[in-house]
Amino acid sequence: MKILVLNLYYPPDTSATAKIAAAFLEPLAAKHEVTLICGRPSYDPTEKRPWRLWQSERLRGITVIRVGSTDYPRTQMPRRVLNYLTYVALSIPRALFVRSDLILAMTDPPFEGIVGGFVAMLKLQPFVYNIRDLYPDMALGGSIVEPGPLARIWEVFHRWALRRATRIIVLGEDMRARIISKGVPSERVAIVRDGVELAPTSSSAPERDAEVIRTIRSDYRFVLLHAGNLGFYGAWETLLAAARELAEDGVSLVFIGDGALRPRLEAAAANSPNVRFLPFFPADKLASVLAAADAHVVTVKRGLEGVVVPSKLYGILAAGRPIVAVAPEETDAASLAARDGFGVSADPDNPAELVAIVRTLLGDPARLAAMGSAARVAAARYARPKETLKFMQILEDANQP
Repeated sequence: MKILVLNLYYPPDTSATAKIAAAFLEPLAAKHEVTLICGRPSYDPTEKRPWRLWQSERLRGITVIRVGSTDYPRTQMPRRVLNYLTYVALSIPRALFVRSDLILAMTDPPFEGIVGGFVAMLKLQPFVYNIRDLYPDMALGGSIVEPGPLARIWEVFHRWALRRATRIIVLGEDMRARIISKGVPSERVAIVRDGVELAPTSSSAPERDAEVIRTIRSDYRFVLLHAGNLGFYGAWETLLAAARELAEDGVSLVFIGDGALRPRLEAAAANSPNVRFLPFFPADKLASVLAAADAHVVTVKRGLEGVVVPSKLYGILAAGRPIVAVAPEETDAASLAARDGFGVSADPDNPAELVAIVRTLLGDPARLAAMGSAARVAAARYARPKETLKFMQILEDANQP
């Protein structure tokens, strides 16, 4: 089968969608002919590419065609939009000349599903839509786009793309429910989780860096850690309010990473010494970062259930660490934690509830240990090879007459 994939980002871009695209497409390319059309690297890339109208390269069995989109830094939003527009303008005509049996679109740029549906319509081919973040719901929820004509038009076209899709792949039950609520038949919506690469059972545990752990823990009795993007999706005010209440309990809330809201959060936490902000550590220190926390925070603010599904959950499970989901009960993070026993959840609008939960965990180390053990068991259920096989099967089924 000849599969044409559309997504702006791909390594050496370092975005989450670039990494997960590589993780799923490389096994797919072992069996099928995969061609990806992406843009010039612009998302904190490890290397740049010179401008060409388009240029092709082979990466781990995949034909990667990079069109000559602009490559402004992602932090400059108006110019980032220009990256989006130039990518779409160049990728659509290029896609029409790629031999394919099926179109697979992801969600970079945010309207890529609409682009994929349009390309599939022109080529009279099946269309599989892999939704990573749900737009325009996400843009509205984060006040990136105000309610009005633009949002309504975007939603109309997006619902057209959902109807046009032969199959829709989503990240969790909460996202599946939201898609079905838009009028999509349930049998066309399948869940493939990002999962995690598990180390072979025969391999030794990765060596931990004592200095990294010391930096994260400092002298605190209990460390609650959020590692990842500090964007609009989190219940940050609830976390900060709870941290202030927990200061005298020896609890520290540590944020590792960056994002659009980091400056605002740092300002809000200026008088809370137990709230600390650290930069990302190198990738080879990830095991030490994950091990440093007593519990990890996964947060989704109310109203964004099924709009964003944090993929970092699975790496935390593989590390055997408990989860505190500051998120509505309907989210995957909260419902899976309750079902599989690897975590607890708190109302994202109720700091007092979060304070009570953390204090309970402080006084019950046996429960923390049990949640850590349950996390390792749960991680095996979501091993990435299992998820990639499901992904491949959905594509193969979609190509059946």
